Amino acid sequence: MGDAVIRVVASGSEGRMGQAVCRAVDGAEDMVLAGRADPALGVSLSEALSQGQPDVVVDFSTPESALPNAGEALSAGTHFVVGTTGFELAELRRAAEGARRSGGDANAFAAPNFAIGAVLMMVVARQVAPHMPECEIVEPHHDRKLDAPSGTAARTAELIDAAGGHVHRPIHSVRLPGLVAHQEVIFGGEGQTLSLRHDSIDRSSFMPGVLLACHRVGDLPEPLTVGLESLL
Repeated sequence: MGDAVIRVVASGSEGRMGQAVCRAVDGAEDMVLAGRADPALGVSLSEALSQGQPDVVVDFSTPESALPNAGEALSAGTHFVVGTTGFELAELRRAAEGARRSGGDANAFAAPNFAIGAVLMMVVARQVAPHMPECEIVEPHHDRKLDAPSGTAARTAELIDAAGGHVHRPIHSVRLPGLVAHQEVIFGGEGQTLSLRHDSIDRSSFMPGVLLACHRVGDLPEPLTVGLESLL
């Protein structure tokens, strides 16, 4: 998005991920936190858009709110970066393409996981799949996570299946206090297994990916781009 300072509104700012986004944007030399939108603050996204005039909205809200938020941001000509999961990406694609047909030039970017290590795990799993196709996915997360299986697990399974692998269903979801975000992909072959595991032990692990998306979303060629691997 060039060398100018990027103005960011955090949607879902009072959640744990939203708070981490606010800290990361505040700490970035080329960004400014232009506003916070959250029901806990009594501030709607439309108010934050009007008052903050952002270049990008970063959304970590709820599955029910993410799609309306995307439509509102894109209609206002504001790029939309979403880490919220649990909704149909096809609907987000329709919203992004609809905004483009209406003459807008804002892009949407969605990622089920913004941790660089988690994305590398998914990329490696895709490379393993043709050679050891039988696999299982186990994904432990904190007990307040709303969707199961996680967006990361669903995306990993999609990549493995597309590469010729066979993910055994159901995906194993664990929800317990004390966890943050974890995933293991276990491949099994004759006389051997191969395990890929990623652990986020702090939400700061997601922030380099979020900031990268904020920098790159405006330059993406499609109305909607999915997956941080496309930016690496």
